[in-house]
Order: sequence, then structure tokens, then C-alpha cells
Amino acid sequence: MTTFGPSGRGLGSSAGGAYADLAIRFQSILFIQTPGGSAAREPEEPDFFADLNLDQVLESMTDGREHYDLEPFFCTPLHDAEAIRYRHEVLQDLEKREVLTAVSKFAETMQRMREHLVQVQRLHYDLQKRAWFLDAAGIYCEAVRALADELASCEVTSPGFRGLCLYLAEYVGGEDFTSLAAETQALKDALARIRYAVRILGPRVTVSRYEGEPDYGAEVEETFAKFQQGAAKSYLVHLPESAEMDHVEEKIAGLVAKLHPDVFAPLADYCTLHRDYLDQTIARFDREVQFYLAYLELLGRLRAAGLPCCYPHVSARSKQIAAEDTFDIALAGSLVAGGSTVVTNDFYLREQERVFVVSGPNNGGKTTFARMFGQLHYLASLGLLVPGRSARLFLPDHIYTHFEKEEDIQTLKGKFEDELVRVHEVLAHATGDSIIVMNESFSSTSLSDALFVGTEVMREILGLGCLGVYVTFVDEIASLSEATVSMVSQIVPENPAERTFKVRRQQADGLAYAAALAQKYGLTYDRLMERID
Repeated sequence: MTTFGPSGRGLGSSAGGAYADLAIRFQSILFIQTPGGSAAREPEEPDFFADLNLDQVLESMTDGREHYDLEPFFCTPLHDAEAIRYRHEVLQDLEKREVLTAVSKFAETMQRMREHLVQVQRLHYDLQKRAWFLDAAGIYCEAVRALADELASCEVTSPGFRGLCLYLAEYVGGEDFTSLAAETQALKDALARIRYAVRILGPRVTVSRYEGEPDYGAEVEETFAKFQQGAAKSYLVHLPESAEMDHVEEKIAGLVAKLHPDVFAPLADYCTLHRDYLDQTIARFDREVQFYLAYLELLGRLRAAGLPCCYPHVSARSKQIAAEDTFDIALAGSLVAGGSTVVTNDFYLREQERVFVVSGPNNGGKTTFARMFGQLHYLASLGLLVPGRSARLFLPDHIYTHFEKEEDIQTLKGKFEDELVRVHEVLAHATGDSIIVMNESFSSTSLSDALFVGTEVMREILGLGCLGVYVTFVDEIASLSEATVSMVSQIVPENPAERTFKVRRQQADGLAYAAALAQKYGLTYDRLMERID
């Protein structure tokens, strides 16, 4: 068993020296083991993403970062506390300003390199392709060397970043990189020294070596400068610049290359020899670190609004869970963007308690609480910070959800039958290490049927021993067992029509079903007041 807390230091860890040796054999900033198997599976988005609004979180993270293909990482939860600890420590290093600055600068420079390589594929003329390729390699060398130097001066403590520093030091000092950097700079210097003269006479263009001929353009400007009387209106037309050479420029470049074969022949050989110059470990780091950067950017917007985030204590065995001042991260993103206030909630499970049964008036935050519960555990399983001031969470083998859905006439099933089929699938696959989140299940049927079916389903869940949230209008389910905990969405006592969106431990008052009926038939306080007015 391994548990750990915000400090990132293991308590009762069984990993021993293997974890400490990660810095010596660095391969990935996301995974302890070789990431090939984990990252190459290209997992699909889990079914519960839409129910928990995790698809919105993913979209927010990947907006503007589509070319990094971060979705597989977000769809691959970890099932090992040591692997989560590895990510926590990496994140703690990244939260240091100097480390974040160095990595962000590296990412920006690597993006510029990729833009050059994309341009190489778009260009038509070989000489121009080679020039852009040479620039891309130069940018790469600049990015890697700067990252190595800047991280070496930072105080990094995570095995991930310590391993990266050692790898970079060895790579930058190695023969392959030093040769690449030296050849790149030598060719760039040689190209920069080339001077040539172009003479245009009608349709004829002549290219020759530059022999110190005077610049007649400067002489013409100097001659006519004496006639200038004040600022004249400019009739120059701005023509858009294009990276692509036209056929005249291509011919001129070809003639220049013939004049300087001592430079252009080595350039052609260079592009062939170094066509695979990009180190795969560094390329993997460039992609993987964006997973952290994207999430920290998302959290930055929430923290700027005063919302807390924390490193959760995670356990693969203990189901004594708790969270303080936590919230729905997807909803919070929308509320913060709109300048609205985010309501936080607390929860805990102790001893034999396993399932929260949430009841209360409609639109009071019950579904938000259920989503929040699932989000917390999934984000924790990704090795990320979670919303809240503190959190102690369980590491599940899988998360299952059962949310109310619109009736699909193509299935030839009624809504109640469809719900039964879906919940049967959940219970058939869930284990004692799973988390089940059920929201407004069986609300389409009568109270007696909902009570009967809900009771049987709850007994199955409790029999498995898994953790979960059960949002319902049937209050009796809340007192079914000592393993169930009643939570009620709160209202303002002076005005029952006003919701606080707080969900607290409280015995169900028996009014949830009555409130649901009042909502359904337009008999709520608000609707009645509208009619009276």
C-alpha cells in the first residue's frame, strides 16, 4: 500500500530504490515506465466524460494546443500511487517561477522550429527548403541548449526534472549534438558571408560575384535628397510578403549556388545527414510537458478568482475520503469567465460510510455535487491538482456514471426500461474498487417504483463496497444503511425559493419528492407568485 500527500513524499512506499533511480534513466516527464505502451494505445474518451463535464475540461485544456495531441494523456488514468506521486513532484517543480519560465520558453522556441519544418513541406524549391531546414535545426539547437542551461541553474527536486537535467547535460555534451550545432552554425555563417551582384537589363538577369562594386541605390538617394521639400505623400503599395520564392528568385538563388558550390554542396549533404536531427526523448518531453502546462494555465484562471487548488492525498486502498472547499471545475471555469461567484462544498466519508445520497429541491446543486465528486477522483487519478483547499481521495479502477438521458425512440425502449438496462451494465462491470455516480435515476417512474428499484440498486452498490454518489428524490434511500450518508442541498430559510447551492450532511426532510412534483406541475413558489401577480 502506498499513500502520499501534498509534500509528494511517500508514506510506507514499497518502490524503494527503483523510484530514486528514475533520474538516471529518464524517458518521460509523465510516466515512470517507458511511455510507449501507455501513450501509444490512443485511448478513446471514456463514456462518463460527458456526464461529468470532463469533456469541457479537456476542451479548455487543449484549446490552442491541438497539434500536441494531449487527449490520449487526459484519457489515460493512472492506477498506481507511485505514478501519481511522480507527476505531483513534477508539477511542484513546474510551479516554481524559474522552472516554468524555462520550460515555457523552450516550448515557444520548439513551436517556432515546428513552424519552420511545416514550411519546409510547403515550399517547392529545393534551395529554399534547405535554408528553412537549416534554420529549423538552428532553432532546435538554441532551444535545447537554453533549456539545459536554465534548468541547470534551477532548484529542481522531482525525479522527472532531475532526470531530464541529467539527460540534457549528457545529450548537449554528446558528439551527435555538438556536431549538429557546430555544422549548423558553420553553414549559417558561411551563407551569411555570401555577397553577390545582380544586374538587370531588360529581360536579362546576370548574377556574378560581388567585387566591391558601389551601391548605386545609395548614391541615387543622396543625389535626390537635396530636392526634397518637406514630407511627401507616399504612394508606395504594401505587398504581402510570402515565404515562397517566385521563379525569378529561384533562378537567381540557383545561380548564386553555382557561384558558391563550397557552401551549397555541404548544405545539401547536411540536410540529408541530419534529416532526423530531432531527439525522440526531447520531442516526447516537448509534447508531454504541455499536459502540465495546459492544466496549470486552466488552474491559473481559477486561482486568479480566489479559488483554491491542492495536491490530494491519494490511496489505492483507504476509502476514508474527504475534501474541503471543493467545486465543479468545469462549472467554475464558466462562472469565472462570466464574473460570477463559485460556491464551494465539503464532504467526507468515515469508517463504513461509502455512498452519498443527495436529495433536496431542484436546481439546488445536487447534480453539480455529483459531477464534482466524479471529477475530483478522475483528476486525482491523472496525477493533477484538484479543486479544493484539501482533499483525501480514493484511486478507483474505473468510474461509472448513470445520468438521466433523453428517450431515444429508435431503441424501441421506454425511458424507464432504458435506465434499467444502463444501470444493469454499470453493476455488471463495477467492482469494489470502482466509483459509481448516479444522478436523478428512475425519476421517470412512480414514487413506489423508484423506491423499489432504487433500493435494490443501492443494495447492489453497497454489496460491492464501492464509493459513490446517488442523487435522488426518494429520501428513504438515504437511510437504507449505515454505509449511506444523507446530503441535502440547502435553501435560504427566509426564502425557500432561493438556493444556496451548498450541499451538507443532513437527514432528508421528506420534501424532495414533493418539490419534484411541484416543479413538474408548475406549483413551485416562483410559479405560484407569478400567477398571483
